[in-house]
Amino acid sequence: MVDSVIPIRRLLTRAGYGVALLVMASGLIGCLPEPGPAPEVQIEQIRLPEGYSISVFADSVENARSMDLSPSGTLFVGTRRAGNVYALRDADGDGVADERHVVAEGLQMPNGVAYRDGSLFVAEVSRILRYDDIENRLANPPEPVVVVDDFPSDRHHGWKYIAFGPDDKLYVPVGAPCNVCDRGEPYAAIHRMNADGSDREIFATGVRNTVGFTWHPETGEMWFTDNGRDNMGDDIPPCELNHAPAAGMDFGFPHVHGTDILDPEFGEGASPFNVTAPIQELGPHVAPLGLEFMQENGQTRTDRILIAEHGSWNRSEKIGYRVTMVSLDAAGQALSYEPFAEGWLQGEEAWGRPVDLEYLPDGSLLVSDDAGNRIYRISRDD
Repeated sequence: MVDSVIPIRRLLTRAGYGVALLVMASGLIGCLPEPGPAPEVQIEQIRLPEGYSISVFADSVENARSMDLSPSGTLFVGTRRAGNVYALRDADGDGVADERHVVAEGLQMPNGVAYRDGSLFVAEVSRILRYDDIENRLANPPEPVVVVDDFPSDRHHGWKYIAFGPDDKLYVPVGAPCNVCDRGEPYAAIHRMNADGSDREIFATGVRNTVGFTWHPETGEMWFTDNGRDNMGDDIPPCELNHAPAAGMDFGFPHVHGTDILDPEFGEGASPFNVTAPIQELGPHVAPLGLEFMQENGQTRTDRILIAEHGSWNRSEKIGYRVTMVSLDAAGQALSYEPFAEGWLQGEEAWGRPVDLEYLPDGSLLVSDDAGNRIYRISRDD
């Protein structure tokens, strides 16, 4: 089933702004309630394409968020609320993690993790830390080296996804410190730098809050998700899947949202034709986070992207809470947008919230869930 598509050309209305004013008055814009106990796993509720199955790879991984897998098979997992970083291993190869280590704790929103040449890089709100020789020190982690400590300290959209690109640069986003505002550099941008923190530069601008990016397996070009602004009603603006083939591109925030929606406060005088439109408009408020080019039969496909949708909070009826798939043509244009794995949302009750995706060498897909404190494994039956 493909999601219904909002028409490309729209007239911006002010429907829903009454609710927005109440939310703004309460001071809760962009905030989520603190989670209660993790819901019980209801894995039989997950609907998958024919030929796929799902199981629990790891349980009791508090607030599991971004993931990165080392070449030797250690899965590093960041968190947002818990303040910890975990290391998981499936030593016997049975598809279930049997080792769990806390390699860092007491950090400020250590969402992003990236492994490179024996070291684990961890992103806090304002710092990038490095844990050297980490796989030999899982039971006794070293003190971190501070790579940089001068990113903004704003907590609003301050948690970061990080990854090394094909150019061996570390990519670090700085989200907008607000629902919608124009603070200029270094905000609402994706930065990149050398592994030692040197030669930092802005790679892309107009990016409200990306918590997931990846690179095309053949061209090496970046693809990333972006979370749309809140408080414009249930159905606008869309969240986004974007393509950044080169540095210096502007993706519109805060002036233009989606393909052509002008912001009611910052859109005056702006033109959708002066910024880069998304490859695919995703559902409104679905909160897309991690993404991966799909793998099948030991090969990475260039025509399909899977996206973890964390799920809406700024909507009268919840949507998201699933993994979706965008199909692409040979030119990299979107052909369809449809669910791949869904069922974490039952009516208005969600028992899980997908965050990030990571492939294992056997071709199975890991999905982290920060509400259920779990990591799932989706595999082919053949």
